[in-house]
Amino acid sequence: MKSVTQTIFLSIIGLVLAFYLVRFLRTRSVKQYSPSELAARLSSPGAVMLLDVRTEGERKFQFIKGSAHIPLHELRKRLEELARHREREIVCYCQSGSRSLSAALILIDQGYKAASLRGGIVDWNFHQR
Repeated sequence: MKSVTQTIFLSIIGLVLAFYLVRFLRTRSVKQYSPSELAARLSSPGAVMLLDVRTEGERKFQFIKGSAHIPLHELRKRLEELARHREREIVCYCQSGSRSLSAALILIDQGYKAASLRGGIVDWNFHQR
């Protein structure tokens, strides 16, 4: 019985590790802009669209001027709102850069050109001072 339990446990650990490895490899393929790189891109009107994927409460506190807002948990069902921006690069941002990577992957899977702001709005605010 101990051998069966160990096999099941090791199988579960293997599946979890495989999941995180695939996620890690996929997120490495997403373009990530530093705050200074994004600021330079934003200086060319129409080059990129900013998408805030944080919650409504987070956005009420602060946001990057000119950004659209679709929380990550609503993104899949609200993709049609971004259809008119399909030819532009959509740069997603969140608080620290993690959710924005997930959002960028969702958009890429749907045929959009998407990227992420490395470090999120926290790094953006730090570098914009």
